[in-house]
Amino acid sequence: MEGIGINWPLLVAFVVNFVILFVLLSIVAYKPITKMLNERQAKIKESMEQADIIRQDTARSEEEIKTHLENARKEGQNVIAQATQIGERLKEEAKQGARQEAESLIDKARGEIQREREKSTEELRAEFADIAILAAEKVINETLDKKKHRKIIDDVLKESKSFEKK
Repeated sequence: MEGIGINWPLLVAFVVNFVILFVLLSIVAYKPITKMLNERQAKIKESMEQADIIRQDTARSEEEIKTHLENARKEGQNVIAQATQIGERLKEEAKQGARQEAESLIDKARGEIQREREKSTEELRAEFADIAILAAEKVINETLDKKKHRKIIDDVLKESKSFEKK
């Protein structure tokens, strides 16, 4: 083998040195590097899991916010609808009150007109009685002619009817 250029003692020394170097590197470098890489991998995995948890929490929070917003929107619409109904009811009540007040005023006015009419009728009757008495006095003072007397009474009755129609 020396003809090939292999030197056995040197080869053994190289192999021993390689094994010693390999053992030293595996103890000193390989284990700490693999440990560091495993720790880094664990940190990355943990960070990914935390990111997933945060993403899920964010999605859940967004859903809750959407739910709350939708509920608030519905409540707002209900409040608006109730306010509209109350407004309509108050408006209708005001119309009813105005109608009742107007009817009351109309009834009062009709009663007043009726009282005034009755009062006027009474006054006219009193005047008619006075006129009838005056007419009777004139008839008695002038003459007791039946035709004349009849004509005066008819005239007075005609005047009486025209007063009552007004």
